[in-house]
Amino acid sequence: MITAYITHPRCMDHHMGPQHPESPLRLEAIRARLALAGVLQQTMQSEAKPATDEQLLRVHPARHLHALDKCVPDDGLVTIDSGDTLMNPHSLDAARVAAGAVVRGVDQVFRHQADNVFCAVRPPGHHAEASDAMGFCFYNNVAVGAAHAREAYGARRIAILDFDVHQCNGTIDIFKDDPEILICTSFQYPFYPWRYLRSDSHNVINTPLEAGCDSTAFRRAIEDDWLPALHAFKPDLVLLSAGFDAHRDDPMAELNLDEADYHWVTRLALEIAALYADNRLVSVLEGGYDPDALGRCAEAHVKALLGQPWSSSAAQ
Repeated sequence: MITAYITHPRCMDHHMGPQHPESPLRLEAIRARLALAGVLQQTMQSEAKPATDEQLLRVHPARHLHALDKCVPDDGLVTIDSGDTLMNPHSLDAARVAAGAVVRGVDQVFRHQADNVFCAVRPPGHHAEASDAMGFCFYNNVAVGAAHAREAYGARRIAILDFDVHQCNGTIDIFKDDPEILICTSFQYPFYPWRYLRSDSHNVINTPLEAGCDSTAFRRAIEDDWLPALHAFKPDLVLLSAGFDAHRDDPMAELNLDEADYHWVTRLALEIAALYADNRLVSVLEGGYDPDALGRCAEAHVKALLGQPWSSSAAQ
């Protein structure tokens, strides 16, 4: 298995203040952990390219792009929504390479340059709705990648699996009732974003989890809710919105998953990709706000992508 690792230094330029949890330190924690564990060196590393207007316009209307462009400050920070999503002069450049990373990942798996891909990028994207930036997100990275797969490679059955602790309201907003997209999303309930928590769209599989949910309950829910839908859908591409904030050490939520759970759910996704999608799987980072836990979870995730069993490395 060839696993590609895509990132870009520009992702570090976006910041929202020294106390904000969605920090450049997140990517530093992932890279340091993967390098120390000897995992990063086993991947095919490359840099993202910025998403083009054409690629973004497949999922966001022009007025959304123009509105964001007008918000870019000359210096300092401006608030985009309700105080939790802020923009500095470099934020949209970072957001473009984050979305562009998923585009490049899709290219790599369809061109047989890699079997699977992990996009270690920020800002995240799964809360960005068609016309609204929110929840630390400006452009919907995974949606941009899905739309590119349809346009460039004719993909017609794309599964988007989101195991972030928050529901992917933005991805649902963009693709609701689209028969070519299956969205499976697990999340703490009731919890932010409170937008599509009871979606009745036929292509959305909601898996709400109660506060305190542990490994056993999480795995049972995923097997019961996602597997029948995925086997019926038979995707020709699997995309992951890989949020690691359901970990027990994460300060943003109240679920109790551990690193082994992320290795397990990644393996489950890989098995679906192997059955139906010629192994094609592209993962993009979403949440995860405790640096140490995030690094360990990313290690488990990438080890699974590499086809390696899970065992905690000696890296500290």
